[in-house]
Amino acid sequence: MSIALSIGFMPLVDAAPLIAASEMGFAREEGLDLRLERAPSWSTLRDMLAFGGVEAAHMLSPVPVAMALGLGGVSVPLSAVSVLAVNGDVIGVSRALAERMRAQGFGFDFSDAVAARAALRAAAGAGLRIGVPFPFSMHAELLHYWLSEPGAPAIDIRTVPPPLMAEAIAAGEIDAFCVGEPWGSIAVETGVGELLLPGAAIWAFAPGKVLAVRSDWAAREEETLGRLMRAVWRAGRWLDRPGSRTTAAEILARREHLNLPAEVIDRALSGRLTISSRGDARRVEGFVEFHAGAASFPWRSQAAWIARRLAKRAGQDPQAATARARGVFRTDLYRRLLAGTGAEMPGASEKLEGTIEADTPAASESGRLVLRRDRFFDGRVFDLSVPD
Repeated sequence: MSIALSIGFMPLVDAAPLIAASEMGFAREEGLDLRLERAPSWSTLRDMLAFGGVEAAHMLSPVPVAMALGLGGVSVPLSAVSVLAVNGDVIGVSRALAERMRAQGFGFDFSDAVAARAALRAAAGAGLRIGVPFPFSMHAELLHYWLSEPGAPAIDIRTVPPPLMAEAIAAGEIDAFCVGEPWGSIAVETGVGELLLPGAAIWAFAPGKVLAVRSDWAAREEETLGRLMRAVWRAGRWLDRPGSRTTAAEILARREHLNLPAEVIDRALSGRLTISSRGDARRVEGFVEFHAGAASFPWRSQAAWIARRLAKRAGQDPQAATARARGVFRTDLYRRLLAGTGAEMPGASEKLEGTIEADTPAASESGRLVLRRDRFFDGRVFDLSVPD
């Protein structure tokens, strides 16, 4: 008899590993019956998981860290047992703002974060209003990191659920946004916005979403958790194959999942994005990663980077926050429960973030691990052993 599990998700391309695990039979092969529940907002999804409405969830990577730091009003301990997707976000601007940037000579190359920041600041001036899906999100962290330069005017970050981002731009409630695909592309499709940068232009290998469970459930149901993690890992491996993308886009497009045209979803999966209503297109290598480069491995250093930044803005001690965060990204469970699947197991559980310029071999159990580019746009390196 199959074990029924309720899994919460938001309608985003980076929910693909969970959706594919259910639709392509990977969960069934593990003896699971996944019951996917679409949430209207990230706060709702967080609460669904925290208070027992679902057993696991597609979750913004900073949320379990923020909860461990006592931020956000909900403090139920969560474990990030794997990364569901790396990257997959876009930064976009209103058409009016795009026109001002273009009038000043900006070429919308979709790659140069330094030039894009200067052009955005010059065109927007003070009081830039930017929509993000949730305060504790990689979207917000990337924007703070990118725009909070010394002497720069403050940015007004506002929370807008992903499916409503295009409407918020159209209504003039925000001037720009950072959101997971396909909702940036929907702003382009409806003619209300243009795309400025992929999130990967700010941090080339940012852990956007994780597979999150309650920590007490993980301890109590480890065998079931292992089945779920194996199914999701196999789904991520399947998604990584170029021949799977058309099928994946069609599955994600279904009414019960994203309920959007498959062609728009395929742009994110292929990295071929249309950035304006004029049809301007840009190709982004590794726009969203589900498997390659140990993409699903929950590096403790990634959790530490998130924790340090959250702690600074909240006035908490960064070192204490780092210590708490390192236990949230569960490399121990990943190593134990995915043993024997072929999942790459790095030789260490943390690394220097921001040092890899090109694909680089790394120590691993198999000896075949190649890590992907992970540079920050400003060339900084994050070493969690060094106090700020």
